[in-house]
Amino acid sequence: MSLWNPWHGCHKTSQGCANCYVYRRDESIGKDAGVVTKTGDYDLPLRKNRYGEYRLSPDDGVVFTCMTSDFFLEDADEWRKACWEMIRFRTDLSFHIITKRIERFEQCMPPDWRDGWDHVTICCTCENQEMADRRLPVFLSLPIKHREIISEPMLEGINIEKYLATGLIEHVTCGGESGDNARPCDFRWITELRRQCVRAGVPFYFKQTGAKFIKDGKLYHIDRALQMAQAKKSGYSYTPGEGSADAIVYRLPDRKRLFERLAASTFRNRFHLSEKDKEYISDKGMDVIRKHAEDFVAKRLAPENPENDGKQTPMRGHPVFIAQHASACCCRSCLEKWHNIPSGKVLTDAEQKYVTDVLMEWITREYQK
Repeated sequence: MSLWNPWHGCHKTSQGCANCYVYRRDESIGKDAGVVTKTGDYDLPLRKNRYGEYRLSPDDGVVFTCMTSDFFLEDADEWRKACWEMIRFRTDLSFHIITKRIERFEQCMPPDWRDGWDHVTICCTCENQEMADRRLPVFLSLPIKHREIISEPMLEGINIEKYLATGLIEHVTCGGESGDNARPCDFRWITELRRQCVRAGVPFYFKQTGAKFIKDGKLYHIDRALQMAQAKKSGYSYTPGEGSADAIVYRLPDRKRLFERLAASTFRNRFHLSEKDKEYISDKGMDVIRKHAEDFVAKRLAPENPENDGKQTPMRGHPVFIAQHASACCCRSCLEKWHNIPSGKVLTDAEQKYVTDVLMEWITREYQK
């Protein structure tokens, strides 16, 4: 990747800015990051080396633009027009512009923007649900060809399913906050946002853990040098159809403990076999019921991204359907929350057998009551 910072300095605008890395770095050298100035790299896209080659080359990857400020900052209004002209000229490069000021986009876009430029991606940030619900509706209403969402620093769990469902979001990135005063990032927020992306078929990038990372209720302090490496090691980044989730290491729950937890759940414990269900089992036999369970699991749970995931299992109509809801095997989200099996992967034969075994154990217990 390449960096192009045509100006430097910014003004904090929301909670995500509280511990801004630009402010931290500038403060360490006695500089005020609140003072916005044009940089010496202002015309970087047009600069050439002594061989007459552009210093910014397509081979260097994406050009992340204005990373020490905000491209749509009011202070930079007089400088932005020339930047748009440089971007327009360098169609061989791919520019990514990350902003917390998406509400200013329309008044700042160039006159010939129309529905967007093929080589420009606009990335809208949302560190919490408030910012997601404030910024994303604006983001989706704008004439932009390539849109990405970034939740970094991620300050709480967010639900963006309705925004992903539009089909207009091409990628989602999230990560924790770095620095001495970093606020914690909970792995549950990461996994839930990932599940939303899997359901929508949108690529997901878990960029970094942050300095304070909560997993399974325990707070870990992660050294700066390891934050990105730990996120990568988790395997929780996701690209549809590439089998990336197969690398995730997980442990199936203890079966006895699982059924204790299910029994303690008000929602799960409300499901029981009716007399009609038991008659059906008596008539068909357990071997046939198991075949039905295997078939339902293979068709409705095993695919990487099952059709209508979260709604694919009826609430009644077959003993296996009742067992799926009672044992949290009804959708991939529940399968991950209760059984630790990651979403976004094709279930292996062993995983399918495990799910079928859980279903049949629940059915057997209910049938014998």
